[in-house]
Amino acid sequence: MIRILGAPAALLLAAFGLAAPAAAQLEPGAAPATPGSAASGIDGQPADDAWDFEEGDDAWDFEDDEEGDDAWSFGDDEEDVETWGALLRDQAADLAFFTGFAALVLVGFFRKSVWMKYVTLAAAVGYLGFTKSQLISVVNVYGMMTGNMPVFRYSLAWYLFAGFTVVTTVLWGRLYCGRVCAFGALTQLMDRVVPARLRVETPPWLERRAAWIKYGLLAATLLYFLGTADIPAYRFVEPFWMFTRRGSTAMWIGLAALLAATVFVRNLYCRFLCPVGAFLGLLSKLTVFRIKRWKECDTCKICEKACEWGAIRGPQIVMTECVRCDDCERLYADVKKCPHWLLLLRAKRRQRRAAPAIPVRPIAST
Repeated sequence: MIRILGAPAALLLAAFGLAAPAAAQLEPGAAPATPGSAASGIDGQPADDAWDFEEGDDAWDFEDDEEGDDAWSFGDDEEDVETWGALLRDQAADLAFFTGFAALVLVGFFRKSVWMKYVTLAAAVGYLGFTKSQLISVVNVYGMMTGNMPVFRYSLAWYLFAGFTVVTTVLWGRLYCGRVCAFGALTQLMDRVVPARLRVETPPWLERRAAWIKYGLLAATLLYFLGTADIPAYRFVEPFWMFTRRGSTAMWIGLAALLAATVFVRNLYCRFLCPVGAFLGLLSKLTVFRIKRWKECDTCKICEKACEWGAIRGPQIVMTECVRCDDCERLYADVKKCPHWLLLLRAKRRQRRAAPAIPVRPIAST
């Protein structure tokens, strides 16, 4: 009878305190037969497990308790939790290196030191360029517009870098373009080793018109990104990929042509073609601490001729083109070259000559 009714009968008898016959008791780990199922399979073969469990396995697929695993398959409670302390430790080296580089930039800038400027340019090429391949790109401008920015907690050094770029631009102008950008630093170093006789001076009228090209490229590139989301296309308007040393043959040929042209026209890409330079130029309209001007600057042309970026036009300094290279500021401070100081010196000399002589009275002898 129990064999006919199966497991339900055995359970019912157990409920009333009646022990089921040994043949009817379920072995540990054996699955009960479903209603209507036979005890044996077709042709006398043993029936398959009605729940399709593995033979001898835990019916609930628990882990082996003897191995100390959680029977409910919970995660390890002692797993390391991601904390800001751990994130800072992982990124500490990058944060420290960029902080040191930023300190070098600012110290050289405030001291108006020529040799520190070129040390900074070399460090920009070696560290930000070939070591980290980290530059502000038009892709970052696009990401800022669309809100598609790197995850903050995993990109602390990048946000420090980007924040430094924005803050210094608002405070002093395009400091990034003048001594932080690795490609701009490379072309400035080239300019110091290329013989001056090879350079072609761009006529002022052409220079002013060509300066608008980078703004057109900025607008066209951003519109293209917004319409296609084809981010890799940035390589056709920015040569910054060169620091990764990965590019097609056509890209390397184009880069070689650009650098060859830079031999003849100094800072060609930075002055006329860079979309990031255009963006920072627009941001520099907010610059707080601008380069001071003397009243003699209205007529003097010394700084205008010395400016390699075409940023001085008569008495005006065009902040959208100025990269704070320090050349004009060093001239301002030169008491032997700047007319402001020369005129002050002449005025002092005239005052001394015009001052009445004070008679010296002899001391009476006693």
